[in-house]
Amino acid sequence: MNTIEASIRNTKTGGDIKKLRLDGKVPGIVYGGEDLTKKISVSKKVLKSLIEKENFLSNIINLKIDGKDENVLPKDIAYDILTDEPMHIDFLRIVKGSKVIIEIPVNFINSDKSPGLKRGGVLNIVRRKVELKCPSENIPSELIVDLNGVDIGHSFKISAINLPENVTPTIQGRDFVIATVAAPTVIKEPEKPVETEEGAEGADAAATGGEGTAEAGDAKDAKGAESEKKEVDKKEDPKKSQPEKK
Repeated sequence: MNTIEASIRNTKTGGDIKKLRLDGKVPGIVYGGEDLTKKISVSKKVLKSLIEKENFLSNIINLKIDGKDENVLPKDIAYDILTDEPMHIDFLRIVKGSKVIIEIPVNFINSDKSPGLKRGGVLNIVRRKVELKCPSENIPSELIVDLNGVDIGHSFKISAINLPENVTPTIQGRDFVIATVAAPTVIKEPEKPVETEEGAEGADAAATGGEGTAEAGDAKDAKGAESEKKEVDKKEDPKKSQPEKK
């Protein structure tokens, strides 16, 4: 069980809250049971390190308020919309004999021992968390789904999961699905059309015709260039073009 040091805060204005946050603290409250609601503050650095751990909102925390221990459950965290830093946190006081509604994560094990997954099947997870109603002293940390020996087409329903004593799902009246092992989806690529001999001959003929046309064009360009050269020579030497006087 994780432990967080907390202090009673006497903030009364928005300015007091702002100063508290500038000092590296996060304001919060502890509520529930017969005791009065307490206004507290916790270290932002410690809180962020716990939030980054898996399943923070489904684990009981030992909150040490000015030296006095209280078991609490994190219920809600408010974040800054720009920086994503925690701005406020609510803790629910755990009272023996009471019940709490909480989302518990599902953990899938032995995927390497599933024949269906080995043959290319896909684990289709319908619910990564299940909302349960639990006694405050008997809250499971996770729900286990064992994939050992599971083949394609198998489905896991809530009735197949071993729940602790007096723990029940909040959804009643139907045996809802947690996950299935589905067959792989194969996308068939379109076949490439086969080129016929006739088409290949036509392509060769077109290429040959193109080469002939190019050669004829080159010869025509050369002839035209020679004519232009003669014209230029005549203009440059007019004496050659005039007959001699006798």
